[in-house]
Amino acid sequence: MADHFAELSLAAERLRFAVPRITAWGERLAGVFAAGGRVLSCGNGGSAAEAQHLTGELVGRFRRERRPLSAIALHADTSALTAIGNDYGAHELFARQVHAHGRPGDVLICLSTSGTSQNVVAAAKAAHELGVRTWALTGPAPNPLAALCDDAVAVDEASVATVQELHLALVHALCEALDDALGVPA
Repeated sequence: MADHFAELSLAAERLRFAVPRITAWGERLAGVFAAGGRVLSCGNGGSAAEAQHLTGELVGRFRRERRPLSAIALHADTSALTAIGNDYGAHELFARQVHAHGRPGDVLICLSTSGTSQNVVAAAKAAHELGVRTWALTGPAPNPLAALCDDAVAVDEASVATVQELHLALVHALCEALDDALGVPA
């Protein structure tokens, strides 16, 4: 267990390169929300949990009180998810929802530890068709998702657990950057 914490600490230190990018994402999101836009998010398994954690922080709050922000975790609607999976296949789980909910000016945030999840890549492609900006949090690059998205932070760590833990740190950093950009008082 001590080895895991030591590895995580070193990995977090190596992730400092992402601070300017995450700050820019927060500033961009402030503009998206000011224009009436929303965030869509998706992922599978642990990445789904991180994607839903993000939308929970946006609709609720992160550290400071502010208005609720429009955000939808695409995997959270089990009726839509199971209907789409049954009728169209697992590769369409998120893409059909992007077509239903996405509007030009929105942002789709894709999470995938491998960067190869077929249904997440399909969602990013659908977003591009609609004029929805795409950002990805992935594991090591190069990978198809990072290459496809408008911007990406690739966590260059071999352990899936470490990648997911750092994705959560990035989610929280994004929420902090967004609140700062919105001028939410401390």
